[in-house]
Amino acid sequence: MPLFGTTILSFIPGWSTVGGRFAIEKTAEYGFDMLEIILPDSLDFDAKTTKKLLDKNGILGCCTLNLPTNCHIPFYPEQATAIMKSAVDKVAEMEGDFLGGVLHSAIGTFTGNPCTLNEKTIIKQVFLEVADYAQKNNITIAPEPINRYESYVFTAAEEVLDMIESIGKPNIGLHLDTFHMNIEERNFYEPIIRAGNRLKHVHITESDRGMTGEGNVHWDDFFKALAEINYQGPLVLENFSSQIKELVGPTSLWRPSKYNSEDLAKGSLLFMRNMADKWYKKSL
Repeated sequence: MPLFGTTILSFIPGWSTVGGRFAIEKTAEYGFDMLEIILPDSLDFDAKTTKKLLDKNGILGCCTLNLPTNCHIPFYPEQATAIMKSAVDKVAEMEGDFLGGVLHSAIGTFTGNPCTLNEKTIIKQVFLEVADYAQKNNITIAPEPINRYESYVFTAAEEVLDMIESIGKPNIGLHLDTFHMNIEERNFYEPIIRAGNRLKHVHITESDRGMTGEGNVHWDDFFKALAEINYQGPLVLENFSSQIKELVGPTSLWRPSKYNSEDLAKGSLLFMRNMADKWYKKSL
């Protein structure tokens, strides 16, 4: 069975020492296996202390990074390489083996044109260098394709998989998110089947970022595919409640959420477990 996780955004708008402790404790209290820590742009993050807190609460931790504007790879490849290597160092300090997130571009940065061949070459060179650096500590990096309204670089699974195949490094994987898949993929089944063992991390999110099972995501197709490839990695909840006021603007929560953050997290966790039970048992 997969691991069931949630992100810090179920509890806090961004990482801080005090907020991080709260998020870790609530993750354990609600019954999740794992907490995904979205690293701050500053990389002001005490990895060793965080690891101790995770262990104390009996949960796992993993890290993701979303590139800031001044690290958009096509414009600033050197800065992007540097921040990703520093993030890999933080993962190593936390005794982790994974770095996911929007590692290919800065969210909201556009040129007005599709990603060019020259830009793709620059991106490939950066990932080659970072993958080699991460391999020294047996760390896998996995970029997350996001929708066309947030990026023009990688918007669908096939684009990331094409890059992975062209690079040929064993420690580059795919990070999928059902919110973005609902916009960009033709279905929820084929991208997962094509990814196979290159799928390393999954964000579980309903089409409206609300309670899983109450929107337009085709969950049966999605979990059927996961079971068929015997995916054993993290399924990480990433939905949002307007109860956390600081998230309203960054996540475009212009209407009040139906659920508070606790009910949203607990209800979605139950849904994930039930869907996994249903489809993984069928695949046995």
